[in-house]
Amino acid sequence: MNGSPGPYLCRSHEIDEGEARAFAPPGGSGAKLFIVRRRGALFAYWDACPHYGDTPMAWRTHAYLNASCDRIVCSSHGAEFEIETGRCVHGAALGKSLSSATIEVNAAGEVHLSR
Repeated sequence: MNGSPGPYLCRSHEIDEGEARAFAPPGGSGAKLFIVRRRGALFAYWDACPHYGDTPMAWRTHAYLNASCDRIVCSSHGAEFEIETGRCVHGAALGKSLSSATIEVNAAGEVHLSR
């Protein structure tokens, strides 16, 4: 990490395997992001479906994954995205991808949005 970290989001251990969590970064930007843990790694995306008008993905707080927790799903359009890449593999957003958010995890396990 270079210089001071970006806004604090959570501690790494607070996101369990196969879980997604939403965050509203400080600063009043209004932009929400979510983080998913898959196979021990954390993946972060902005909460906006690329299919139509940047529609929010979840139908309720933290509800970003399908029942088997192996894909991200847009509750409005039913589009399914790979967790590791954000690429749409099924549904209305085929050929498009989620916009990734860059996060950093420091030695203390704190997750920060990168500046």
